[in-house]
Amino acid sequence: MLNQTHGNLYQTGFPDLFVAHKKWGTRWIDCKQPKRYSFTKAQKHKWPVWEAYGIGIWILTAATHEEYDNLFRPPNWRDYAKAGWTIPIQADIDRMLDELEREGRSA
Repeated sequence: MLNQTHGNLYQTGFPDLFVAHKKWGTRWIDCKQPKRYSFTKAQKHKWPVWEAYGIGIWILTAATHEEYDNLFRPPNWRDYAKAGWTIPIQADIDRMLDELEREGRSA
C-alpha cells in the first residue's frame, strides 16, 4: 500500500509518502533532490520528536534499487541533516514531550 500525504496549514512537517507492507511494515518517506535539498522548520522540529516515539523517516533521492535498499536499513533522515542544523538533543525532546503531555491534560 502506498499513500501520498497531503498537507494543509495544520499538517506541516509530514514526509511525502506513507508506505505499508504486510511483511516489511511501515515507512514514512521524504523525497529529496540529491544535491539541492532542504528541510522545513516543521520537519526540523517534528522529526526528532517522531524519532523519540520510535517513528522512522527515510530519505530517498532517486527511484533506483540502490535507494530503495535504504528502506531496509535504519531510518536515515539524520544522515541528510546539513551542517549548522541544530538537531534537538534528547533532553530537549523530553522537555517537548512533557510540554505536549501537560497541554493534553489541560485541554
